[in-house]
Amino acid sequence: NLSTRAVELSTLSGTRTSVPTIAKQVLVSDQDRHVIAFGCDGLNASSTANQGDGTQDPLLIRFSDQETTGSWTPTSTNTAGTFRLDSGTKIIGAAKGKDYILIVTDNAAYVMQFVGTPFTFSIRQVGSNCGAIGQHSIKYVNGAVYWMGAAGGFFVYDGTVKSLPCLVEDFVFTNNGAGDLGLNYDSGELVYAGINELFSEVNWFYPKSGSDQIDRCVTYNYAEGVWSTSTIDRTAWVGSTVYEN
Repeated sequence: NLSTRAVELSTLSGTRTSVPTIAKQVLVSDQDRHVIAFGCDGLNASSTANQGDGTQDPLLIRFSDQETTGSWTPTSTNTAGTFRLDSGTKIIGAAKGKDYILIVTDNAAYVMQFVGTPFTFSIRQVGSNCGAIGQHSIKYVNGAVYWMGAAGGFFVYDGTVKSLPCLVEDFVFTNNGAGDLGLNYDSGELVYAGINELFSEVNWFYPKSGSDQIDRCVTYNYAEGVWSTSTIDRTAWVGSTVYEN
């Protein structure tokens, strides 16, 4: 309840084994109820240790035992496990789809799906040269995951990874001159994608060249395939579903 403070998993009573202490991102797999840590620290050499080894591996994925948030050491009697991606240098972010989780590194895309015993999850590469620019640039909507590319362009995963045709791509990603309104690549982690359900739109809010705060937006209408750009100051976004009416 509201009077109970959040605490570290590793400090709770009961079985606590090798709980990650560092992570790029954490998600709960709703279908099968595992906690998943992306870009986290590894397993502790001691099987009875309550925390991970404290050294972050930016490509490592670990997941807890099903329904047991404190048990992270794989055994023959639980469903905890680990997996290390092999393309890219770090996990940028992940987004939950209909029955899968899409994971995007700085170079590739992977799909993670629950398959049950004995492997728990299947993780397979579905795209290359399609890295994301920032953790919050990845959004799932209408049966597909959209994201802004680290080196320019936009991508979508709807069963396969595709590059989205974009008529404003040069405008958004060109920042050669002082008057250009293109993206500030050095502040790419600030990019924030938001869904406007009422108008079937994905918005990417980004800082233009020379700015370290969001001041521009590029919008894709996925129902009509239409792009637009705008000037707007925002740091985050929650769609209309936040309110009942």
